Amino acid sequence: MNYVYILECSDKTLYTGWTNNLEKRLETHQKGKASKYTRARLPVKLVYYETYEDKISAQKREYAIKQLTKVQKLKLISNFKVETPYS
Repeated sequence: MNYVYILECSDKTLYTGWTNNLEKRLETHQKGKASKYTRARLPVKLVYYETYEDKISAQKREYAIKQLTKVQKLKLISNFKVETPYS
């Protein structure tokens, strides 16, 4: 399974990424080892994710989300209730 996810950083900015192991990726972000962007904005909180069967679809969706404005991203996540897929 592949995931596209959005994190809310401590400064209220949003970070979008993709992974094939969401639990591990979130742990890596929280440890400050996943990206330069989130490292400087810890802690981060998972606010949105989507699942995809293949990596290419997830990467295309990640790109599409990154093209959205912050207002559009906030609208996307506004009615989403995060339930971790690995719990």
